[in-house]
Amino acid sequence: MDVLSEIRQPIEREMDAFIHLFDESLSHTDGLLSNTLDHIRKRGGKRMRPILTLLMAKNFGEVNDTTLHAAVGLELLHTASLVHDDVVDESSERRGQPSVNASFNNKVAVLVGDYILSTALYYVSKSNNTDIITSLAQLGRILSSGELLQLNNYDEDGISEDVYYQVISKKTASLFATCARNGALSVGASDEEAQAAYDFGMSIGMVFQIKDDIFDYYDSKEIGKPTGNDMAEGKLTLPVIYALKNCHYESMYNLARKVKKGMINSDEIAVLVDFAKVNGGIDYAVKRMNDFSEQAKKYIDFHVKQPEIREALLKYLDFVALRDI
Repeated sequence: MDVLSEIRQPIEREMDAFIHLFDESLSHTDGLLSNTLDHIRKRGGKRMRPILTLLMAKNFGEVNDTTLHAAVGLELLHTASLVHDDVVDESSERRGQPSVNASFNNKVAVLVGDYILSTALYYVSKSNNTDIITSLAQLGRILSSGELLQLNNYDEDGISEDVYYQVISKKTASLFATCARNGALSVGASDEEAQAAYDFGMSIGMVFQIKDDIFDYYDSKEIGKPTGNDMAEGKLTLPVIYALKNCHYESMYNLARKVKKGMINSDEIAVLVDFAKVNGGIDYAVKRMNDFSEQAKKYIDFHVKQPEIREALLKYLDFVALRDI
């Protein structure tokens, strides 16, 4: 049994119900819309976020229809944001497969993203829980503000570790945090319990994104992007930010500025990648990732009492931190 199957064991039946409902939400009879939704649905994924929602619900009670509709709404919002992100980033691939904008075009991608976003609102409304509905709406605003913060950061000369954390907390970690909180809320957890769950999810999300960013310093077909792809898109991530701040080479700063201006070439990216590796950038990123992992483990120690849920969440956290794709 692989690790993901072990993580899903306490919620196997509930995950099957989620997948059925999610696939139903991405089905349509109209030709172009049907084809596009089929393309997205077949892309699948590891379902890390709904798994977290269901595990957190199970920690406080039993998964119910409110939980399932909350989980589907969140996954649809996430899906819509990825479709739109690929348009913004001009990405041709998503998880090693052609993106919607590459398979169809930008107009179709934007409109289908809007359709999925509206579907997310429809499904979360079926949770009949005002706190969960409000949480999804707030998350949509946070994700969008994270994108705008990142775009604005491209235009500024400053290179800041604090801004990096702000961007990834909004663009990635907030989604994990909301999944954890809404899972707890769906089964009647108190406001204090829901907030603690949110903070736990935030720590997991920070681990997830830092790990994702580390991948960009190594070439892998499994990951679905070439080395330095983030820099090619104008993004400076934690390993190179650390190296720049701790090794004051003006020539490297000049290359970093070219990244932010979208004027960098592949040979220059290779120089920055090697610079980050040689000057401790990867080690530092792993250290910060481990710091957030320890915060998440403290939550599990104090707030998760059921042995099977505890074990699943610890394996979940290890998987996020140690995965190779």
